[in-house]
Amino acid sequence: MAAKKKTTLLGSVKQLFVKVIFYFFVFSIGGVILLKFLPVPFTMTMIDRKVKSLFRGQDSEIHYKWRSYNEISREMHLAAVAAEDQNFPNHWGFDFKALEKAYVNNQKGKKVRGASTISQQVAKNVFLWQGRSYFRKALEFYFTGLIELIWGKRRILEVYVNVAEMGKNTFGAEASAQRIFKKPAKNLTRAEAARLAAVLPSPNKWSAAKPGPYVARRTAVIQRYMQALGGVKYIADLRRF
Repeated sequence: MAAKKKTTLLGSVKQLFVKVIFYFFVFSIGGVILLKFLPVPFTMTMIDRKVKSLFRGQDSEIHYKWRSYNEISREMHLAAVAAEDQNFPNHWGFDFKALEKAYVNNQKGKKVRGASTISQQVAKNVFLWQGRSYFRKALEFYFTGLIELIWGKRRILEVYVNVAEMGKNTFGAEASAQRIFKKPAKNLTRAEAARLAAVLPSPNKWSAAKPGPYVARRTAVIQRYMQALGGVKYIADLRRF
């Protein structure tokens, strides 16, 4: 009798597991398909910043304004690629050479250095939470593959430039351009776009509004990268599905 109950319990657990996996794939793939065409209303990172600001008794307003690809300066798109993922047009979500280089560097020193592509950052910011667990990293790889397959490069870059954190509780090129430069994102110059991209690794530590020596140096470096890549024509033929 006990053996029969155990068998029944195991069967129920197996059925539940299969259902969970099935619905996960249905909702994850469905969500990625929807967001290929619809503006991203918010991200998990935005929610995280909102909640933390509330708990700290700080200003919790989230500054975010979605703009389509053509409503943002090409210089901003290029600056993001130059600063964060210069091989973006060529890889399929993962830059394995950069990963190998980062691994070697991390083994030599104490400072952990990442090698996340723009695609990986979009997958993490839009669909997942901040953290460093193996489970979250596995999900990041899954969603990165999905958006590369379903969205294509142009849509990934469009989303990235819209949702990337560029200042305290400030997300995307449009909100940042209006708050810092008092102009729409479509009118950003190369120097302005490079300055916004300069703070992407740590937008709560560095400021594009009041750039210190480090941000000024990094802005100049990014501008040189942008020129070396050949200007905006480098991203003119991004893969679209």
